[in-house]
Amino acid sequence: MFLTISTTGSAERPATDLGFLLHKHPEKAQAFSTSYGTAHVLYPEADAERCTAALLLEVDAVALVRRGKGKGRGGAPDAALAQYVNDRPYAASSLLAVALSAVFSSAMRGACAARPELPAQPRPLRVEVPALPARGGPGLVRRLFEPLGWTVTAEPVPLDTEFPDWGDSRYVRLTLEADTLTLAEALRHLYVLLPVLDDAKHYWVSPDEVDKLLRAGEGWLPAHPEQKLITSRYLSRRWSLTRQAMERLELVRLAEADDSDVEEIDNAVADETDTEEKPTPLAVRRREAILTALRAAGAARVLDLGCGQGQLVQALLKDPFFTEIVGVDVSMRALTIASRRLKLDRMGERQASRVQLFQGSLAYTDKRLGGYDAAVLSEVIEHLDLPRLPALEYAVFGAARPRTVLVTTPNVEYNVRWETLPAGHVRHGDHRFEWTRGEFRAWAAEVAERHGYDVGFVPVGPDDPEVGPPTQMAVFTAGTAKEATAA
Repeated sequence: MFLTISTTGSAERPATDLGFLLHKHPEKAQAFSTSYGTAHVLYPEADAERCTAALLLEVDAVALVRRGKGKGRGGAPDAALAQYVNDRPYAASSLLAVALSAVFSSAMRGACAARPELPAQPRPLRVEVPALPARGGPGLVRRLFEPLGWTVTAEPVPLDTEFPDWGDSRYVRLTLEADTLTLAEALRHLYVLLPVLDDAKHYWVSPDEVDKLLRAGEGWLPAHPEQKLITSRYLSRRWSLTRQAMERLELVRLAEADDSDVEEIDNAVADETDTEEKPTPLAVRRREAILTALRAAGAARVLDLGCGQGQLVQALLKDPFFTEIVGVDVSMRALTIASRRLKLDRMGERQASRVQLFQGSLAYTDKRLGGYDAAVLSEVIEHLDLPRLPALEYAVFGAARPRTVLVTTPNVEYNVRWETLPAGHVRHGDHRFEWTRGEFRAWAAEVAERHGYDVGFVPVGPDDPEVGPPTQMAVFTAGTAKEATAA
């Protein structure tokens, strides 16, 4: 993983001032230990006319597997192969961004004790990154860097030069040139935008990443035309952190426009505690209803089918009653987000032994799903085309056949109570249908009869006397499970 920073100069203002700014002497080759390998700093050329500093990050692949996202149980669900075949040691990513911050921390802050006048001086800069992942292509690279004063050359790297018909890879050879930026500004741009273009991070994104983003983005991010994309990608698309960062960036923008301090702008609400009771979100009520039904059924080993981003799996893990939890989803991206949400890479052995995530389609039978106490299909069936429901029905009720099955789905009758939902629209753009209470009960009764289950129904959320609850839940109980629950 390689990056170079070059500048030009003259006898009066030598290019070797770059060494003072970076706090790395041009006549030395230095090495720095990082969590994932060794960072080397060297100068291929250094004289008054031209000076180039190179950062070479030598990634330790074993450390990357042991400490990073590819770590055994804690990595992404597709990490079995990715541990051995990936671009992390070669392509610029958050690994290189972290190395930049660690090795050139003083330069990024704009500090230079030996020559305090240097950091504030703009200078001609040229940055080259031979292999940069660019999810969005050269066009996105230009949209990110050009508003910051860079002249951008982003040359796509072909998949294979011997087979040009295969087209280009997602990598570019990046060259940035500018005459009006300071070195500190350039380093902060790279620190934020390298992982943004890669659209991935090698570590868990925690709330303190918001502070890191705002520090590195000071002076340029609040006014950037791609601010929302940068913020979302830098924070690994965690919506709560993204919203928090966007709100703080808007305060900064307003303060700059009003020539005021942020503290003066952010004073509209008193500090006293808001005592107004906030309604419990429907998603929370749904999870609470599911956990109550599972405990009532005595189901300690639970399948979350269509687990999405892992909210229910997370809730199940918090309750020691549930001894084995398996999350299944067809989307690898959703499983990766679930893995991050659960912090599997930092989970203790005992807790990790209770949970598994794996990819699977509910339209096919799967031997891995057999033998569990219960299966949950929470807000899943409405995402399938109606002709595919029989396949799901057989895979769950016929082949896997857990003792208890919980199915939740929206009640379309309640949609008239959503003020922001236009008439005739479903609640989510991916919903293929939404059933009335009568339609859902008729489907559930037929499924129960075909597969030897009994079924009952539980309202989830406020049960409106005219249109019913916002969510309807069917509780299927098979054979001895029914008797045990009754007892």
